[in-house]
Amino acid sequence: MISIKSAKQIQKMRESCKLTKELFEILEEKAKPGVSTLELDSIAYNFYKKHGATPNFLNYDGYPATICASVNDEVVHGIPSAHKILKDGDIVSIDMGCILDGWHSDAARTFAVGKISAEAQRLIDVTKQSFFEGINKIRHGVKLGDVSAAIQEYVESNGFGVVRDLVGHGIGRSMHEDPSVPNFGRAGHGVKLAAGMALAIEPMVTAGDYHVSVLDDDWTVVTDDGSLAAHYENTVIVTREGCEILTL
Repeated sequence: MISIKSAKQIQKMRESCKLTKELFEILEEKAKPGVSTLELDSIAYNFYKKHGATPNFLNYDGYPATICASVNDEVVHGIPSAHKILKDGDIVSIDMGCILDGWHSDAARTFAVGKISAEAQRLIDVTKQSFFEGINKIRHGVKLGDVSAAIQEYVESNGFGVVRDLVGHGIGRSMHEDPSVPNFGRAGHGVKLAAGMALAIEPMVTAGDYHVSVLDDDWTVVTDDGSLAAHYENTVIVTREGCEILTL
C-alpha cells in the first residue's frame, strides 16, 4: 500500500534527511587514497549516533554495516572492510540512511578517489544527471513510468547501461515501502503519482552491459562484465507542481 505523508510527517523526514545530507559532505572529504571503507563506515556510525539517529542499514536483513561502500565494478551493497583500501583512480559509491524519530532517510553518491579517468568521471556525471532527468517529470498526477523512462533514455543515450535487477522504492516509517521505482520503463505506464508520496529514486548505471550478479557474501552486487558502476540517490517528496529533494 502506498502511503501519503502529512505535512507534519514530511517535516520529520526532512530532519532525518538533513543528517544524511550532512554526513555525505563529511564522507566526500574522507574518501581519499589510503582510507579503508571500514573507516568510512565508522565515521558514519559515530555521526548518526552523535545526532541521536539509528543507521537504518545496520542489521537490516542481517546487513553488517552502517553504509554500503561499493568500489569500481561493485554496483551496490558493498560491505565495508578494513582490507578494502581506496586507491587513486577508484570510484566509490556510498549508500546510507538513518532513522530519526521513527522516520527514514536514504541516499547514495558516487565519489572520485584521487584522480580518476575521464570515462569514470563521465559515468558519475551521467548517473547524477539521470536522476534529475527523472525528477523533472515528477508532479501530482504523472505516471511513474514517465520518471523511469526519462532516466533510462538519458542513460542509454549516453552509451551506458541501466541496471534492471535493482530499483528505487517508497520510503517513510519503513526504509522500503511501495511503490517500486524502476530506472527503466515506458512513459504513460505505472502508478499515478500523488502529492505527499515519498520516494527514494536511485539510478544505478554501468559503463558496460547492465547485467549484474551477487557475490558469495550474499550482498555485494557487481557488473557481470567487470565494467565500472555508479549510483546516485535522493529521498524526494512529490508535490502538486514537482517535487522536493530532501537529501540534497
